[in-house]
Amino acid sequence: MLQIFVNPNYDFIGKRRWAYLISLAFISLGVGSMVLKGGLHYGIDFSGGTLIQVRFEKPVAIDAIRGTLDRIRLGESVIQEFGDPREFLIRVASSGAEVARSVQDALTREAALGPVEIRRVEFVGPQVGKDLQLQAVYAVGLGVAGILIYIAFRFDIRGGIAAILAIFHDVLVSLGALSLTNREMSLPVLAALLTIIGYSVNDTIVAYDRLRENRGKALKRGAPLAELMNGAINQTLSRTVLTALTVFMSTTVLFFFGGKVLEDFAFALTIGVITGTYSTIYIAGSVIVDWDLWARGRAQAKKVMAKA
Repeated sequence: MLQIFVNPNYDFIGKRRWAYLISLAFISLGVGSMVLKGGLHYGIDFSGGTLIQVRFEKPVAIDAIRGTLDRIRLGESVIQEFGDPREFLIRVASSGAEVARSVQDALTREAALGPVEIRRVEFVGPQVGKDLQLQAVYAVGLGVAGILIYIAFRFDIRGGIAAILAIFHDVLVSLGALSLTNREMSLPVLAALLTIIGYSVNDTIVAYDRLRENRGKALKRGAPLAELMNGAINQTLSRTVLTALTVFMSTTVLFFFGGKVLEDFAFALTIGVITGTYSTIYIAGSVIVDWDLWARGRAQAKKVMAKA
């Protein structure tokens, strides 16, 4: 196996307080952004409405497009440049084929905009959007529950809960990054979040498996859990970093060269790879160590009270 770290002995667990503070800062920043913006910016998959992708022969101003659409009174619309000053995405709250025709007719009649081509039209009804939101919650919830049951059975309940906390950490950081960069929460992004969950827990399980091996070897000399966990993370560090770098390079290439349609998906995956690797090294193991210290302290306090 390729090794990029030879006998590493970094004190990851010893730096866990700093890791908690860094994670709290990023999560607070992301959650604060979502609160200030009234939640995530849901794409048409979840919010419902009509999405129309148009392309003009020459660059046009968004204000000119908006002024044209205001005259046909479709209600509030969102107009975004789509990777080219001649190409735009138009989202309106209404859905139906007649909405697309109205938009096309209005843009075609406006001579100042020049010739226009309708490249894509998508319709999602409001009820379908709500159903997709509910199904997204179910998908994430069932995935997390399955992971908790597996790790609790394979290792122990503490390991399962610590892994779930690390997953929530990764998802919150990724959602916060989406909010801070004004990106949409869409079905491809949901797929990216589910991929992040699987990626994060995979690395965590590898570290837990090594911890179990180390515990068996160190049982006689009674090494503290913090030392064993630190050893497990260091021993799997090369594998964790190599996996992360491979995935990171793939998602980065996808982000820069995959086109606008895949950009948000690739962005979420890239952030997820970074935070998933970070949580494997710093969050999951640190939670187990602090939980163990708390449990030991509580047991010791009970013994003292019993003797008193």
